Order: sequence, then C-alpha cells, then structure tokens
Amino acid sequence: MPDPKLSITYFSDVLCVWAWIAQLRVDEAQNNFGTSIQFEDRFCNVFGDTERKIPAAWGAADGYERFNAHLAHAAAGFPEVQLNPDVWIKCRPRSSLGAHVYLKAATLVERDGGQPGSAAKALRAMRHAFFAYAEDISALAVQRRICAASGVDTEMAESFIASGAAQAAIVSDYADADAMKIQGSPTFVLNGGRQKLYGNVGYRILEANIQELLREPTGGQASWC
Repeated sequence: MPDPKLSITYFSDVLCVWAWIAQLRVDEAQNNFGTSIQFEDRFCNVFGDTERKIPAAWGAADGYERFNAHLAHAAAGFPEVQLNPDVWIKCRPRSSLGAHVYLKAATLVERDGGQPGSAAKALRAMRHAFFAYAEDISALAVQRRICAASGVDTEMAESFIASGAAQAAIVSDYADADAMKIQGSPTFVLNGGRQKLYGNVGYRILEANIQELLREPTGGQASWC
C-alpha cells in the first residue's frame, strides 16, 4: 500500500462522547479519501479519574445523572449515533487509562506484524461497547475480549503491558498532547501541527481542510484553509 499523502493525528479520550460522535466523521473521511489520508490515533487524558472529574464538574449529589442527561442531549442531534441510557448511570468506568494502555499495546502489536487495521478496529469497538452497550471498558477482561474480537493478538498485547512499553507509549501521547496544547477530546491535528480542529467539528470543515492540504500548495499558491 502506498504511503498516504496526508497524515492526520487524532487525539481523543475513549470515554468522550464527542469522540464517539466524531468517529462517524473519521470513517466518512477515510471512505471518501481512501489511501490519500491516514489517521494516527493518539490519546489525551480527559477521563483519567472519573470519580473525581464527574462530581466536581456536574455536582456531588447528582453529577452522574446530570452528566448522563447532557450526553443524551448531545446525542439527540445525531440520530445515527447509539447512546445507551445506562451510560454513567449503571455503567461508570473509573478511568479511561486502562483502555488507552490496552489500545496502545494493540498498536504496538500491529507495528510488530499484527493484523493490519486491528488497532483502529479495536478502538472503534471499545467506544461502541461503552456508548452503545454500556460495557465497563475500564475492566481488563472487557478490554481483552474486545481487542481479541478485533483481531488483536492479546497475548502479545499483554506482553507489551507487562514490559511497560504500552504505558510508556501512553505517557508519550499525554506529554505530546500537553506540548501541542491539545485543548481536549477530540482534536484533529493537521499540517505539521499548524492546523487544529477541536471539539464538535462538522464533517464539511474537516473535509475542506483535508482537500486544501491534498492540493499541495506551493510557495506561490497559498492554502486558503
């Protein structure tokens, strides 16, 4: 497969509803632009400690209920997106960190000869498991099952976790997100970091930026992004 003309770094937290919604836009861009583009999945720390974050942001007494209502309101504008009503009510993952570590291990497996595309498939499946089926993706057994079903060699993945390699890769992601001043999840980074699209960005905006960068402007032909 030829190298893509354009690489897009995509920072997200697997527990972020806006990243779940943005997954549709990632898939649409990949379908429309094919091998001309490639998304590099990386992670940022938004839901690293949910038992601290959600009550602090939404209230100690009924924070989870209020946050659930906020997610339902956000998802209502996107009928094609599934959102299980038990998310953050009956299913309360304590952290996204474990899922990030396992998914990073899946990336390392793919790098070392694993099934092509399995890491990205596992990420999509992990999001789907939480938001559509209210599965606790902070649990190791759930992470293992989802990754195995996505074609990841879980024995090899867990060897990267046991050695600390996956944890080191996550620390690098989080550090790079801080260094690049990534505001939150999701964030698309294009053009060597010169363009950042953060939050609930519509598909046409993402598409326009990709089209301009694929146009390969020269010194006498400025990009109009």
